Amino acid sequence: MPAASACSPAIVWFRDDLRCDDNPALRAAAGAGPVLALHVLDAETAPAGGAARWWLAGSLAALTAELAARGVPLRIIAGPARSLVPEIARAVGARAVFWNRRYSAPAIAIDTGIKAALAAAGLRVESFAASLLHEPWTVTTRTGAPFRVFTPFWRAARAGGPPRLPLPPPEHITGATGIEPGPGVEALGLRPVRPDWAGGLRASWTPGEAGARARLTDFLDHGLAGYARDRDRPDLSAVSRLSPHLRFGEISPHRIWHALTHRAAAAPELATDAEKFLSEIGWREFSWHLLHAMPDLAERNFQPRFDAFPWHIDDAALGAWQRGQTGYPIVDAGMRELWKTGWMHNRVRMVAASFLVKDLRLDWRAGERWFADTLVDADPAANPANWQWVAGSGADAAPYFRIFNPVLQGEKFDPDGRYVRTHVPELARLPDRWLHRPFEAPAAVRAAAGVRLGETYPAPIVDHGRAREAALAAFASLPSA
Repeated sequence: MPAASACSPAIVWFRDDLRCDDNPALRAAAGAGPVLALHVLDAETAPAGGAARWWLAGSLAALTAELAARGVPLRIIAGPARSLVPEIARAVGARAVFWNRRYSAPAIAIDTGIKAALAAAGLRVESFAASLLHEPWTVTTRTGAPFRVFTPFWRAARAGGPPRLPLPPPEHITGATGIEPGPGVEALGLRPVRPDWAGGLRASWTPGEAGARARLTDFLDHGLAGYARDRDRPDLSAVSRLSPHLRFGEISPHRIWHALTHRAAAAPELATDAEKFLSEIGWREFSWHLLHAMPDLAERNFQPRFDAFPWHIDDAALGAWQRGQTGYPIVDAGMRELWKTGWMHNRVRMVAASFLVKDLRLDWRAGERWFADTLVDADPAANPANWQWVAGSGADAAPYFRIFNPVLQGEKFDPDGRYVRTHVPELARLPDRWLHRPFEAPAAVRAAAGVRLGETYPAPIVDHGRAREAALAAFASLPSA
């Protein structure tokens, strides 16, 4: 490797931290020499889902522009990071490489190997904590084991005091010169072309750091007040929609934490709302701690007794659920919102997931894979942790006998039907009384609304009452905990 000199670049390797604000790796690189920014699309760790890959393309384009405005080139390439990062460091005569830590098993293995190779070549290599408020090994039980229940985990995490303050972007940064930029974002093939199914995503989202800042500001100004009360209402704009920005690290949890606590300090009446939202940040943390402790969380039941659960195999039922054609309006509205926008309201996620695993008795892993493919915020930790929570097989799981009634859930959380009418327009003319139970509406009412079960809208693919009893019987057959 060429000897380092005063003009030797420092590489900052961007991964799931696609931002300049509160980025300790970028700040370290800025203080170590002219900066070369790098992103490697590695099949081992890159998002596999189409919606998340669409988001990644937009986020990388935004980061390229943000860094270019600071005079820093971003080199984007595809291939195995294990070999490419040391090769690039050697080719440019880098003096140092910096990155922010990752916590999945494949990522840890890659980073450990690269760090050893670079250090052996005489480079300075440093990693930093930037993606979580608390790294997985810092919050444990008294015996040093990972927590299995959220409430004591969050209590222990909070006991250590508030997280560090977010770091501002580097004030002074010099970009490396004479660097081959690489093929760029478009060459990665992350965006759909034929067919281009991303129109709804483009209309719904602005990937990138600026989009994340705007989303946080909007939530603080218009969504935080009443969050604890209204967060379960998909018909209201009462949630932050920050999840995809967090997923790709366009904003840090530290920045969100201190923005929330600062706003609540200035307006004490918002304290309950802020605390509830911070607990959702805590659940994200808990999910990553679970994944660190159980790397195959997306494949293996956290509770082994669920290995004996008698799941059905029914491709037709799975397809109806995926397309939003189950005959239960709140479920169908959620699945169609997901397909169109790459996102689904959290309450509806729980209802739709419960319907898959308890009404249809289909394996939670089929649902996890569909969400991983269609969610812009498909998080390697939160997605499987949430699916296992709903299925009853996970850590701190909802009891299996907690089975959401999709009709009652719709009537409770979408009482005026705005959410269903938006995403299931063929039911829009039904009166509120029958909107969430069109299969029970009198024939004359359905006819007046233009609803023909089995033609314009499906009849229910299962009877919820009978499905509930069958699910409880299946659960009762499992070995005791």
